[in-house]
Amino acid sequence: RFVPKRMVPFSFPLSKCALWDPVPMGDVIGAHITYYRNPRLSLVEKTLRLAYRHAKQNEKKLFSCFLLGTLAVDEDGEGVTLTIDRFDPGREV
Repeated sequence: RFVPKRMVPFSFPLSKCALWDPVPMGDVIGAHITYYRNPRLSLVEKTLRLAYRHAKQNEKKLFSCFLLGTLAVDEDGEGVTLTIDRFDPGREV
């Protein structure tokens, strides 16, 4: 499941005072959500229909929009569920 081509290392912004030693220690590990959890996607049909209708009515081939939802850990702790339930077409400006 580890895809090194897509993985991007993260870093913290520079500051004058560090609370920890920034020198790397130990082996590199993957911090991808699918490394330890089984992801599941749940999409509300109404949201998908709104996004589809907006895409068909839009005159541009490319446009920006937002799909909003919640991320929750399953009760058994083995998986995560992303539930997308809102559509926001965004603003042109």
